[in-house]
Amino acid sequence: MQRKKLLSHRLVAAFLLGCVLFNYPVLAVFDRIGMLGGLPSTFVWLMSAWVLLIVLMAWIVETADGRE
Repeated sequence: MQRKKLLSHRLVAAFLLGCVLFNYPVLAVFDRIGMLGGLPSTFVWLMSAWVLLIVLMAWIVETADGRE
């Protein structure tokens, strides 16, 4: 039961991290940068943050499954 509680806390933390990464103040910083490698920096940031969240959540779930 304790591991499931820890898993849920970690997933909630990942969700809150996603809320911060996709919130206006962070996006506004990348909007001012301009272009990165021919792509708008906001687009690069959104795709990078999305991949980061997917990898983080997969890692959280996989490590929790391996210990049970």
